[in-house]
Amino acid sequence: MLDGIRIYSSDGVWRNILAELGAIVSDVPDVTYLDFDSLGLALPATPIVIKTAIQNAIDGNIQILHDILGRRVHLPYIQAQIIIMLHKSGGMTGADLRTALGYSPNATTHAVDTAIYQLRKIFGRDFIINTNGIYKIGRI
Repeated sequence: MLDGIRIYSSDGVWRNILAELGAIVSDVPDVTYLDFDSLGLALPATPIVIKTAIQNAIDGNIQILHDILGRRVHLPYIQAQIIIMLHKSGGMTGADLRTALGYSPNATTHAVDTAIYQLRKIFGRDFIINTNGIYKIGRI
């Protein structure tokens, strides 16, 4: 039901419930994970209520993209996630970015590099900058 969604919760009961629903759950806060605690759900809650609350929070990322880009855009998942993660974190290394997107930090895949290249092609070369190995949102 929540397959592959990355969620943080400080509550052990919620972590168990979310894991049983298929989420990737962390007990350590991380900007790349959805902060489940901030949703304010109370037990008992049905799986549909939980999924709806999580989906609404994920949809909030559409607003974040709009705020960053100044307009509504439709981007592939990986490109949207890169923009949101770099915005929320203030900057990430390539290895951290690959890990946050579900790849091994030492992966030889070029999916992240290709997505950054495509974003630069769409929004300009200075949209995502790399300073001393840290990727950041630059200018649009």
